[in-house]
Amino acid sequence: MKNGSFVLDAHTGFWDASKENTKNRFGDAFIETFYAFHTGFNPPEKKWTMDYETQFRKVDPDWYLDEVFIKGDADMSILSTQVLMDFYHTGFCSADKNMKMRERAPQRIISLGGVDPRMPNAVDEVSRQINDCGVKGFKWYTAEWRGQSRGWSANDPMVFPLYEKCIEMGVKNMHFHKGPAVEPLSLSKFDVRDIDEPAWLYPELNFIIDHVGLPRLDDFCWIAARCPNVYGSLAVALAFVHNRPRFFAEVMANLLFWLGPDRIIYGTDFPIWYPHWQL
Repeated sequence: MKNGSFVLDAHTGFWDASKENTKNRFGDAFIETFYAFHTGFNPPEKKWTMDYETQFRKVDPDWYLDEVFIKGDADMSILSTQVLMDFYHTGFCSADKNMKMRERAPQRIISLGGVDPRMPNAVDEVSRQINDCGVKGFKWYTAEWRGQSRGWSANDPMVFPLYEKCIEMGVKNMHFHKGPAVEPLSLSKFDVRDIDEPAWLYPELNFIIDHVGLPRLDDFCWIAARCPNVYGSLAVALAFVHNRPRFFAEVMANLLFWLGPDRIIYGTDFPIWYPHWQL
């Protein structure tokens, strides 16, 4: 609760990038990029810097609950996913791990699933995560590597059966990472311009664009203006509020003009950053 208002933090993570779980240098590069975001965008006060080895690489569940709900202002949170099986032995953060975390605070945590549409039996995996893990939406990570493939597109017809399975099973929130690239993934594979086609084809679904398409904010806003089921999540964009306040103001001005306040969603991207200084 903040100033009497209910707070939903729509973008948080519960990941394991420990040395034991990291497969290769690509997994190291991924979590090191997250930490560079952490140190680069923090306010200048030292108290906001997490220790890389003991806090940042693997999220402790008790620490998560304390920072988000006790010290932080959130009444509820959403756990995101990035599967990344090519980089981590058991994945970076998955539907099954999120379910275990959600069980610690079932009235306060909503968990998302994560499926790579290139995997065998991807539609069956969507069903499994809804039935067995209780996910209420899916996070799609279009730049994820799989073998020799270096990403996929939201408007690829191979993905449409997954959207249709979600509709069939009553799960309508589709979260997409459309924002900064994380090493070694390609920025071009996070391009937001693949969203308008599925958004028009599947009006039953909500397309929640994490990081509001940055650095392609104009493209995102033009798409969202045409598609009333497209929403913008402020995670990452919100982190500019201290270090680049004018840029943050420009982002918000564009979002308010093109989307209006009802389609802008608050999210902190904790634990890349503490939630306390972002609201």
